[in-house]
Amino acid sequence: MGAAADSRSVGIVTPRVAHFDQPLLLACGRELSGFDLVYETYGELNASRTNAVLVCHALSGHHHAAGYHNEEDRKPGWWDECIGPGRPIDTERFFVVSLNNLGGCHGSTGPSSINADTGKPWGPDFPPLRVRDWVHSQARLADRLGIDCWAAVIGGSLGGMQAMRWALEYPERVRHCVVIAAALKLSAQNLAFNEVARQAILSDPDFAGGHYLEKKIIPARGLSLARMVGHITYLSDHAMASKFGRDLRSGTLERGAEDLAEFQVQSYLRYQGSQFSGSFDANTYILMTRALDYFDLAREYDNDPVLAFRHASCSFLVLSFSTDWRFSPQRSREIVDALIAADRPVTYAEIQADEGHDAFLLPIPRYLEVFSAYMRRVGEHR
Repeated sequence: MGAAADSRSVGIVTPRVAHFDQPLLLACGRELSGFDLVYETYGELNASRTNAVLVCHALSGHHHAAGYHNEEDRKPGWWDECIGPGRPIDTERFFVVSLNNLGGCHGSTGPSSINADTGKPWGPDFPPLRVRDWVHSQARLADRLGIDCWAAVIGGSLGGMQAMRWALEYPERVRHCVVIAAALKLSAQNLAFNEVARQAILSDPDFAGGHYLEKKIIPARGLSLARMVGHITYLSDHAMASKFGRDLRSGTLERGAEDLAEFQVQSYLRYQGSQFSGSFDANTYILMTRALDYFDLAREYDNDPVLAFRHASCSFLVLSFSTDWRFSPQRSREIVDALIAADRPVTYAEIQADEGHDAFLLPIPRYLEVFSAYMRRVGEHR
């Protein structure tokens, strides 16, 4: 379905670039003297500027969350099922802002950008980032757009971590916080998966110590392997079994056959890896997975999430998915338990879904029902 045929789409959208000259002090202690953020908006900001919603993207996301960039586009933004007229984030009610985070590779300043001091791509010399750095840069964008307080800050996975950090860093600027398939911090298993993915990139000879752009090469094999590892963790066992099972793409398992057999799932993973390696930057992947690793909402609050959430003043919606083993329902319940103990208003739902972690991106009916019902409350200023 293209732009012209989709009546519930926000239609054709044009990305914008916001340039900031004022230095941004980062959590690592370094300073960015200036930076760009690429963003898109959907819907209209009301006269009182009270209907703005911020959408925070996950690890490999970007600013193009909804709509199409031209009439020929066959594929809409990554969260098109949730953003648009009559959809959970209803653009007839809300003014939605979606950006490519600092350090990204879709137009915002990041490792693939030119370092003004050297005239070369930043590459591995780009400063390490934390989730709070993204939040502070997003606050700069909110100021630029004249938004004093978000009606809601919303995110799935790593985006949910940004939403929670918003609630603590700028409690007076968030009325509702929607946290989908996220966690207070990564488990050891998640840390391990991220490290394997990074090592796949770092061990690719074409990585060239992170200076591959200067050499006009890309570590395609390493980045492809990293994506394959990640993609496995985003799907549930049930989803992979129902989609692929042990079906063969080529060859046979019959006795007497010498040719290697290829399973459908092998072909699928290679395709996903190949597509990703042609559209994402390896240094950005390393930077963002490390920011994900370092996130720990309660670390500076004596490792007490209850104490941390007492700094928030907004209401929360927390959603999890039954077969998500990357950010399991248990991780979401830890967030909910801490919010209850902190005496903060929270609504929680565990959605029965077979799709695993990727479920937060998909139009699962019960998910959309719960999400829509909560966002109606947000729109009614409740």
